Formats: sequence, C-alpha cells, structure tokens
Amino acid sequence: MSEQKPVWKSDMDEIDEKLIRLIQDGIEFTHSPFAAAAVELGISEDEIVSHLKKLIEEKKIRRFGASIGHIALGFTANGMGVWDIPEDKIEEIGQKMASFHEVSHCYQRPRSEEWPYNMYTMIHGRTQDECKAVAEKISIAVGISEYKLVFSERELKKKGVRI
Repeated sequence: MSEQKPVWKSDMDEIDEKLIRLIQDGIEFTHSPFAAAAVELGISEDEIVSHLKKLIEEKKIRRFGASIGHIALGFTANGMGVWDIPEDKIEEIGQKMASFHEVSHCYQRPRSEEWPYNMYTMIHGRTQDECKAVAEKISIAVGISEYKLVFSERELKKKGVRI
C-alpha cells in the first residue's frame, strides 16, 4: 500500500515538509533528539533547529512539546461544554473560558435553528463530577447559565493532522 499524500498544496520548501513528516509522530528522548532527522535530510542538527524555529515563527508549527498521556495520569473523563453566548460577548467570554486549566479546547461555531449553542469547550477531569464542577465554575465566572455538558462514551479516533 502506498503512503497517502495530502490533498492540499503546501507552500513549504522540501526540507521543511520532509522535516515535519519525520518528527510529527515524535522524536527520541535523547541528548541528540534531531540526530536521526539530520542524517535523513543530510543537514546538521543546528540547521534542523533553525528550520523548526522558522516554522514556529511562521506559525506553520503551532506548538512543539511533549504529549501527556492524560488517561494514564488519571484524567479519564472529558466533557464537551456547549454554551449559548451572546454574539457581542464571544471574544471576552471565550478568553475567560479558555483560561481555565481544565479546558483544552475552546471554539466558536455557528448556531442553527435546531442547535442554539455557539461556543464549545473541552473540559477534562478525573471524573464526570469533576468536569461538571468545572463547567459550573465556568458558568459562574462568565455569567452564562445556558449550557450543556456532553460526555464521551468511547474514542473512535484520536490523531493529529498529518502532512
């Protein structure tokens, strides 16, 4: 089976694209984490770091860090909070919601006639009750009482975007 290629056209140069493909699934936890990529690309580790810095500055890489196994750490509950936020308060309230450390994602999405909610937060906790308590704290902090908390039943897929 051949490797799937992305359907979009990238404006990155060939080295940057190859570098991202090499590191997107993780790097070795060693004193020289970029050594293998440097050999593969035929450039120095310092050049790898320069490319990564440039990609971060250009916002082509949003974040570079460790991924924590939250389930192994006991954070087994997650609830999607759906909120009915006045349009003129989206920015202000969205920033407040996003400031809670239990919130990993905070998105504005369009409403529909059947669905009045326009703000979505992913809340993580050790239990559903913990998530409910966080949602209540958020509700009080932002002065919005119209919300629902929907819990995951099972994970069918969880994978970052690949290029």
